[in-house]
Amino acid sequence: MVSKDESNHVLHPNFPELNPYEQHFRLAGDDKTMEEFWGEHAKLIDWTKFPKTILDKNEPPFFKWFPDGEFNTCYNCLDRHAATNGDRLALIYESPITKTTKQYTFNELKQQTAKFAGALANHGVTKGDRVIIYMPMIPESIIATLACARLGAIHSIVFGGFAAKELASRIKDADPKIVVSATCGIEPHKIVNYKTMLDEALKIAEKTSIKKIIVKREQLKVDFIEGEDFDFHEELEKGKEVDPVPVLGSDPLYILYTSGTTGVPKGIVRENGGNAVALMYSMKYIFGLKPGDIYFSTSDIGWVVGHSYIIYGPLLNGTTTILFEGKPTGTPDSGILWRIAEKWKVRGMYSSPTAMRAVRREDPEGKHIQAADLSNLVSFSMAGERVDIPTSHWLIKSLPKTCLVNDNYWQTETGWSIGTNFVNLHTFPVKPGSTTKPAPGMRVAILGEDCHQLPPKTLGNICIKLPMPPSFMPTLYRNDKAFVDRYLREAPCYYFTGDAGFVDEEGYLHVTTRVDDIINTAGHRLSTSQMEEVLTGHKDIVEAAVLSAKDELKGEVPVGFVVMKAGASRDKKELIKELIMKIREDIGPVASFNYCMVVDKLPKTRSGKILRNVLRAIVDGEQPKIPPTIEDDSVIEPIKAEALKCGLGKKANIEYEEATHSAIPEEH
Repeated sequence: MVSKDESNHVLHPNFPELNPYEQHFRLAGDDKTMEEFWGEHAKLIDWTKFPKTILDKNEPPFFKWFPDGEFNTCYNCLDRHAATNGDRLALIYESPITKTTKQYTFNELKQQTAKFAGALANHGVTKGDRVIIYMPMIPESIIATLACARLGAIHSIVFGGFAAKELASRIKDADPKIVVSATCGIEPHKIVNYKTMLDEALKIAEKTSIKKIIVKREQLKVDFIEGEDFDFHEELEKGKEVDPVPVLGSDPLYILYTSGTTGVPKGIVRENGGNAVALMYSMKYIFGLKPGDIYFSTSDIGWVVGHSYIIYGPLLNGTTTILFEGKPTGTPDSGILWRIAEKWKVRGMYSSPTAMRAVRREDPEGKHIQAADLSNLVSFSMAGERVDIPTSHWLIKSLPKTCLVNDNYWQTETGWSIGTNFVNLHTFPVKPGSTTKPAPGMRVAILGEDCHQLPPKTLGNICIKLPMPPSFMPTLYRNDKAFVDRYLREAPCYYFTGDAGFVDEEGYLHVTTRVDDIINTAGHRLSTSQMEEVLTGHKDIVEAAVLSAKDELKGEVPVGFVVMKAGASRDKKELIKELIMKIREDIGPVASFNYCMVVDKLPKTRSGKILRNVLRAIVDGEQPKIPPTIEDDSVIEPIKAEALKCGLGKKANIEYEEATHSAIPEEH
């Protein structure tokens, strides 16, 4: 049976020669021991009825973790900590946008959550009902989310500011009992009217009878419709404190929608039990956090990182969480994140590569980081996309030497890390460009197109052997068929991540690109991320995107877009020649890299992901489909103009093409 060492790691006497990570990985990955392993970690949660069945495998590929256990997620986030440390800080709200700071103890957050749960109950919300939460980054959003969990209702948080059409598709699919929102969100240079978009979305979805509970923000006054719109704080005061409602471990906690390729959003379902156990495991071993520590995720609650590491992970662990309403730059400058971390003696941070590239562009020497006292910071994690090597080096150089820079790889579908390093298990040497090792339970395999396993350092499809560990989605909401077709049909007995990468000779996982972004040039499979890495390695480049353009001769050829560092002053034509030559030197002529454009900004979603499909449509001369999640649509027209100059899109400009590319003859 298992035992524990002084660090409270679950160990096994049969593997004394293995380090703690290797032991965890073996126990969590062996079909004979995985249930015992996760059953042991389920003890990190307070259950009203401990599960007898750890993993239900009766209906593969639909697996259920802790299906007969009973507990309440909100109780584990608030009540159990309030009972022993009620005066400890649970939530810190930092809003440089509004110049506001608020603090909530576990007692205070529990009381307000229990009362708002009563308010929801007054409007007929019960266990199993869906509640749409469409809110900015304000404390009421956390209260509303936890109140749903307290009732056993299923929340679906929609990113604040989503356009009416996108919001409507989620309302239509979830069929909520009620919507919780706010009058507005606040961007650095504008007010976003949520109320107008919500009303329009309800009309599009043909759900105008749904009631709305709305936070009135002083930055925007709106008219309420009597009998339809209700003031958040008035309703909260009317609510009587409600006790947590026990739910099964396999009952849904939330639905988180992601955009689907068919235009129909995918509703990722997250179960209560798996979510709680996996996040407690990650807080303890990946981040090394204890009750009373302060954690700061710069994400948004509308994304999975916000669900896992603003709301549930820290609070389940008794860790104080910081809710940030602002931007990494411009509110007021690129030092805001580090000043907040210093102010609260933050022990762990979570951000995104895009945010860090924006900060690095404004502060290339890392002066703001070095000016802050970050001596308490032991880990700085990033997820959402691959961390480029220059940004990784910049963080390693600028942050304290005692801080682990941790490139996390995971997805909305998994709920926590697929690949990661560990603060409190076994800390591996950092390899910029790699997400270190697969997390315990994530049995990663690199598969070829015929589903055979590939040798080390060979690019292939990243797949994970079933059953997946706790927190993985059991299905898509009301769409089992799409779940199987999208994720399980490509590689039987595996979860198909849709990402490409390789494992090196030391077992480190390298995620290179989405499978859709691998370029096949004259029979050669090339990774766009490797080219982006080369481009961002140039001293004047801060950000790059490489994608494929159609080519009659070679099928596809790579096209690059780059953004110069702030303060860099270069002749664009000379810079492009250098970049083309750099690709040829580092990757080879086989890359056929002959098109590169310098632009002021890249098109991105509000979560920071580069809209490569938009760029690909532009270079192929097609009309790009601009998603409602785009951060700034004004960048599109200048990029179209550059593409036309470069001989891409609809009409070539021979003069530009000759001036830019004739100095470097193409090699066949």
